[in-house]
Amino acid sequence: MNNDDIRAFTAYLSKKNKRKDVGNIDLLNSIKTDDINVEIKPFSDKKSADAYHALRKRLYDSLVEFMANRTFENDTSEEHAVLRLLVVSRLFFEHKLTKAAYKCLAKAETIADGLEHFSLLNEIYHTQIQFAHLNLALPLDEVVQKFKDNRHKLNHEEQLNLGYALLRRELAAIYHEGRIVDFQALIKNTIEANGISLKQALTFKSLYQILFIANEYASINSDYALITPFVTKSYAFITGREELAGRHLYYHIYILYFMANFHFRSGQFTEATGYLEKMSIQLQKQNGKYYNRFCLRYFLLKSLVENYSGNPGKGIDTAEKALAQHKKADAIDVNDLRLALIVFYLQHDDGRSAAKEMIKLGHSDSWYEKKMGMDWAIKKCLVEILLHTQQENIELSLSRIKSFKRRYKKYLLSVSEERVLQYLALIERYVLKPEIATTPKFAAMVEQFMAQAQSGPKDIFVMSFLAWLLARVRKKTIYDTTFDVMQYYFSPSHSA
Repeated sequence: MNNDDIRAFTAYLSKKNKRKDVGNIDLLNSIKTDDINVEIKPFSDKKSADAYHALRKRLYDSLVEFMANRTFENDTSEEHAVLRLLVVSRLFFEHKLTKAAYKCLAKAETIADGLEHFSLLNEIYHTQIQFAHLNLALPLDEVVQKFKDNRHKLNHEEQLNLGYALLRRELAAIYHEGRIVDFQALIKNTIEANGISLKQALTFKSLYQILFIANEYASINSDYALITPFVTKSYAFITGREELAGRHLYYHIYILYFMANFHFRSGQFTEATGYLEKMSIQLQKQNGKYYNRFCLRYFLLKSLVENYSGNPGKGIDTAEKALAQHKKADAIDVNDLRLALIVFYLQHDDGRSAAKEMIKLGHSDSWYEKKMGMDWAIKKCLVEILLHTQQENIELSLSRIKSFKRRYKKYLLSVSEERVLQYLALIERYVLKPEIATTPKFAAMVEQFMAQAQSGPKDIFVMSFLAWLLARVRKKTIYDTTFDVMQYYFSPSHSA
């Protein structure tokens, strides 16, 4: 709550209080500081803990009630406008103001239909039918048919939402608990069990849900080429519906983010930049309503595209400025951007800057597994090993390699990611004997490992790790090696 909210809440409590000795305002004044050591003076000598907690609960309940009312009154979104019209129409019906009630419902229907908000439309049609006996001029058959058609759309949306929720729970378990799941089979079984048809009409919300699952599926398989045709076809849904996009700004921004990410991970940097430009325009709309929510994700993708498309200086500058200007942003987005910046520094042999940023990722492996996911935690550990190796901190590097194998070996084998352990074995050999990089035998092993990786699924981040080791063998800078790998890896001839 900001200061205006606190003042309004205090006034709300004053108006609500029937007696002068209630104490809720005193309690509010005592706890509205962020200092956890502050003494709650009005209750520092309280005789009854039960009385204190009863007062605390009443204050909490009043706060929830106040915030609900304030949100409903101040929210100017079209969805809330429909809700207000629906509530008012029912009030008019109770007072026999039938004509005014149906006018409100007609207006609410127009807005809700534009929003493709099927649950609100269901309530509107339900209300129209419920009070149809008060308006004999109402074409009831038409309303009933619209109600049935909308119920069909609502049922499809509910089934898709149910499948989306089930898949997201499994994804959470995969990422944060290391659960072993055949995600491809899971998607197929979930779609069949819930009777979901992707051939039916899409909405902005359903497209967002489908693209989210597709994005996670591609990420788990490290192969975005699998879903690019589907994604491109799905995005065609938005074409020509720009007038609706403004009403679905949240989902529209997310869809553009997914599209940019798909094309970046597939090495289509020009296309990715185009979607990022569209995303930037949408972030400014409605007075930047969703800017803070999405800005770091936007800057992360922007910096990645710049770095891997041959503009590393711009990529580093974008990432540095974003982190400096959004220190209080979501921790997950901050960690993602910081890890990317560390990789950028490593690619330019700037170990000092990389180390400064790595210190800021100071939580335990367990913490990152729970908050960021297993895949992210593993990548962070590998980057840390490369950093120690690059700075010739041999003891730290070997120690981290040992703890990595102890912690993640069983998990990596269970998800058929033996190549990570094979890669780590090569790194360990290099750490123990750096001069081995110049030997033909080791160089052949690295080149062979690289060739095997290039013949598999396309993934920029996998290639980035491999390029670090390949640079040692080829005696080139890490960034130049990475850029050469990207150029070859995503070339049309290689794709063919």
